[in-house]
Amino acid sequence: MSSLIPAALRKDAAATMATLAFFFVLTSYYIVRPVRDQLGGAVGSSQLPLFYAVTFVVMLLLMPVFGTLVARFQRRRLLGWSYSFFVACLLAFIPVFMAQDRLGARAIGSVFYVWVSVFNLFVVSLFWSFMADVFRERRAREIFPVIAVGGSAGAIFGPMLTSALVGLVGVAPLLFVSAVMLTIALFLLLRISVQQCAQCEDAEAPIGGSPWAGAKEFFSRPFLRYMTILMLLGDGVGTLAYALTADYVKAHIVTAAARTDFYTHIDWAANTLVVFLQLTLSRQLLVRRGAMWTLVLPQIVNAVLLAIVMIGGHAELRFFGYGVPLLALLMVGTRGFMYGMTAPASNSLYTRVPRETRYKGKNFVETLVWRFGDLVVTSGVSGLTKLGVGLSGITLIGVVGSAIAAWTARKAATSPDLAPEEHGTLPQALDNQARS
Repeated sequence: MSSLIPAALRKDAAATMATLAFFFVLTSYYIVRPVRDQLGGAVGSSQLPLFYAVTFVVMLLLMPVFGTLVARFQRRRLLGWSYSFFVACLLAFIPVFMAQDRLGARAIGSVFYVWVSVFNLFVVSLFWSFMADVFRERRAREIFPVIAVGGSAGAIFGPMLTSALVGLVGVAPLLFVSAVMLTIALFLLLRISVQQCAQCEDAEAPIGGSPWAGAKEFFSRPFLRYMTILMLLGDGVGTLAYALTADYVKAHIVTAAARTDFYTHIDWAANTLVVFLQLTLSRQLLVRRGAMWTLVLPQIVNAVLLAIVMIGGHAELRFFGYGVPLLALLMVGTRGFMYGMTAPASNSLYTRVPRETRYKGKNFVETLVWRFGDLVVTSGVSGLTKLGVGLSGITLIGVVGSAIAAWTARKAATSPDLAPEEHGTLPQALDNQARS
């Protein structure tokens, strides 16, 4: 690891600060994630469509607000106001959780589940939009997997910190710790923005355009349409694994503490796989072969994992005397390859589109459309289960979806409206705006 990270980071301070910033972003998120997932495990997949439906409505209401901020305000203000809003929300939840016995755990948990889902998508999507605005395409293919490693380290550290502190301080103070982590991330991102602004006066210019430009971009750009289909199918497999695992947990794991421990171990295993892929296969493929195979390979892995679950069902594999459900392996594998390979590759492609697509279009796809896909998948699983379709039938549908996703990934990476891959100077086709 020491031979990989320093060589990529010591070329510029922005890369180092970006890696640290993503560490604190995902530490903040993973401090509160086990609480959200424990709720999903408590109610099973039957209630997930309701949670995702509410999340989708909230996303729909926030989309024009975000589009207005992107259009009218400088990038530095956009970062500051967006991240500060979520910090304020974390602090506002502290007295709510302190009054949990009086207000009711289920009511608070339902609201918190939706909020955490919104928080994760907006904060992470905005982070990567900013990264695509800071780094050139050639540099992005080299540095994005390393920046992602910083986030993965935060994703591992967050659950560890939660596990260590929750028994000592309870849930409510953890929200303050999460807010502090997100504030540190904001400080680092603003430092990067200040440095780039000193090098290029156009970097901080408002993007302009319509608040609904993200939706318009979807209809006008083949690249965004391919990315939308890929995201819906690829993340759909992850959501399918999540829903099936939630049913397994509801049926086999009784206590809230045991459920939280189960999901914490899944987080650790998945994020360890993410780090391994980001430091090895993903980075090598991106630097040497570009984004296409880095997008296609995870879809093939998804199809193989789903086929294994289709054959093995609820069986367990034994590792060092411990039984590991095949569904847990499916959840670890799909999440690991999604964030270990798909995410760095897709984020690198956004360096080859104009700034409006980079912010508004990307955010539209990765927030509103993403949660719409979650709603469709969880509702579909619930509906198929009620119709008597078993685990094998549901996973077979997932195998077909993964095959289509592999074809779509190739089309996305070779979309005709992408600027040519950068080998020397920055292509003017991006938007004729200099970037550091």
